[in-house]
Amino acid sequence: MDPRVKNIGNRNSYLNNVMWELRDQAIQQDRMRFRFNLRRVGEILAYEISKDLDYEPRNVRTPLGELEINVIEDQPVLVSILRAGVPLHEGFLHVFDKADNGFVAAYRHTTKGNEFIVKVEYQAIPSILGRSVILIDPMIASGKSMVLCYQQMVEEFGRPEKLYIAGVIASEDGLAYVSRHIPHAQIYIAAVDDEMTAKSYIVPGLGDAGDLAFGPK
Repeated sequence: MDPRVKNIGNRNSYLNNVMWELRDQAIQQDRMRFRFNLRRVGEILAYEISKDLDYEPRNVRTPLGELEINVIEDQPVLVSILRAGVPLHEGFLHVFDKADNGFVAAYRHTTKGNEFIVKVEYQAIPSILGRSVILIDPMIASGKSMVLCYQQMVEEFGRPEKLYIAGVIASEDGLAYVSRHIPHAQIYIAAVDDEMTAKSYIVPGLGDAGDLAFGPK
C-alpha cells in the first residue's frame, strides 16, 4: 500500500469492536449508536494523526513540582464534508478541542447519461493558508468528492502547509484516486475494502453513512 496511506485497522485493537458495530446491519439501525460509533472512530483517527503534528515544550506546575511537557504547537483546522461527516467531526473535536472548524456541503448528481457528477454548493471555512488541515469524510468511495472539495477549498481559502485526509472506510480505487490527485496528503483510514458498485458504494462497506446517522434524504 502507498506509504502515504495509514490503514490503522491493519492491526488488531479496540477499533475492531467499533468497526464491527458500525458495519452490523442490525446494530446500525440504532441511529444514536451509529453516530456514537462514528464519534469513537473520529477520536481514534485524531489520536493517530496527533502523532504527526508539530510539538513545542511547555512548563507545567503540579501541586508537587514543575516539569516540561511537549504539547501540540498549533491545533489543526478540521474540515468536514456534510452531512455524514458531522458525527466523525465531533470525535475529532473531542481530541482537538481548540481547533478551528470548517464545513463543506457536497452532493452527487446523476446526469441523463447515468453518470455521477459531484457538486460543491457551500463552504464555511476559515483561512487555511500555511496551516495543518484535516479533511474529514466517513466514506472514500470513488474519491472524487474528496478531491473536488479540496481543490475548491484551496482556491478560496489558501493552501495548507500539511494536509491529512481522514475516513472510516475507503475503497482501493478511491484511495488511489485521492493519492494521485492530492499527492501531498497523508490519508488515515480505519478500513479498506476491495470493491465498489457501479453507483460508487463501497462493498461490503456499511451502507449510506448519512442515512444511517440522520435518516433517509
